[in-house]
Amino acid sequence: MGQVNCRSLCLSLFDYKTEKYVIAKNKKVGLLYRLMQLAILAYLLGWVFLVKKGYQTVDTSIQSSVITKVKGVAFTNTSELKERLWDVADYVIPSQNPNIPGAVCFQDSDCPKGEAIITGNGVKTGNCLMGGSNNSGTCEVFAWCPVEKLAKPKEPLLGQAEDFTVYIKNTIRFPKFNFSKSNVLQTKDRSFLKSCHYSPETLYCPIFRLGTLVHYTGNDFQEMASEGGVIGIQIEWDCDLDRAPSACNPQYSFSRLDNKFAEKSVSSGYNFRFAKYYQDANGVEFRTLMKVYGIRFDVLVNGKAGRFSIIPAVINVGTGVALMGAGAFFCDLVLIYLIKKSHFYRDKKYEEVRLTSQKFLSRRLVNGKQDSGCPGGPEPPEQLQTVET
Repeated sequence: MGQVNCRSLCLSLFDYKTEKYVIAKNKKVGLLYRLMQLAILAYLLGWVFLVKKGYQTVDTSIQSSVITKVKGVAFTNTSELKERLWDVADYVIPSQNPNIPGAVCFQDSDCPKGEAIITGNGVKTGNCLMGGSNNSGTCEVFAWCPVEKLAKPKEPLLGQAEDFTVYIKNTIRFPKFNFSKSNVLQTKDRSFLKSCHYSPETLYCPIFRLGTLVHYTGNDFQEMASEGGVIGIQIEWDCDLDRAPSACNPQYSFSRLDNKFAEKSVSSGYNFRFAKYYQDANGVEFRTLMKVYGIRFDVLVNGKAGRFSIIPAVINVGTGVALMGAGAFFCDLVLIYLIKKSHFYRDKKYEEVRLTSQKFLSRRLVNGKQDSGCPGGPEPPEQLQTVET
């Protein structure tokens, strides 16, 4: 017996095993299977390949630079500044009270010399000036005076700035594909930038009218100019490099970023301070402190680029094939466990094969010896089997 099994085991290495397929004439399960195949195919072709471009390798490490310029001229006539002409050098600034918090004192030791006042008025001189209520005083502060006025202007000083223009040049590069592009039209016409203005139809004109920018965010320019505000300009580059470079275009979106809608909030709007210094004939230094309520632009750039690659394409196709197999597995579960006649289909799909008896029908002698059943020897005797189905 052991000799026969040895030979059978050796010969079984060359067997080929295939699955048994049972055709179930069940319209409900058949319809379910076809619907699942159709859904998986639609997902693979529609979403994975057409929408998400799963056949491409993608680069999201965008490199970007942004250059901005503001142009415009305005004339004002106020009681504080008199007649004045404002140009770019005046209103484009890099961003910065009698009751002084943190300066209450009772003696000189409460006013360390050189210590800065947190509110930013100046530094303490070391003297406590008495005269307040509850036998308290105020630390003497070395600072510019008078301190700034707390009143806000009723109307924007530069209401005419609505017609000013903002030039926003953006250059991007995807290093993985060595692909670069700019949002400025590549032309030799020097008058192009002097006459064009941005619109959804002219994506490669980076000249934005200030009033139009505010309008895109759903706000009124005069109101924003009075309180100040922050505008976010988002530039999105979504480039399919399997197509021509002209198909890679910037997409703009505009939003207001400051806390406009928070009632009773001290953080809404946008303002900063700056000063201009000068001396009189006696050498006394003066300064003009300006608190400016203005509009700040935050330019946000992001994007991605994709190009065909065989590796992600094969991976996604393999995923689709695996999903097809999962659909067949689910239909098998429905067929043999969930429908009314599941036991009938289960008996047809699975067969139990059991060895019940085994006899030698003949023996052969080779050179006067019994067959050993090893490779190269005579054929093993046949076996009797019964199959229960």
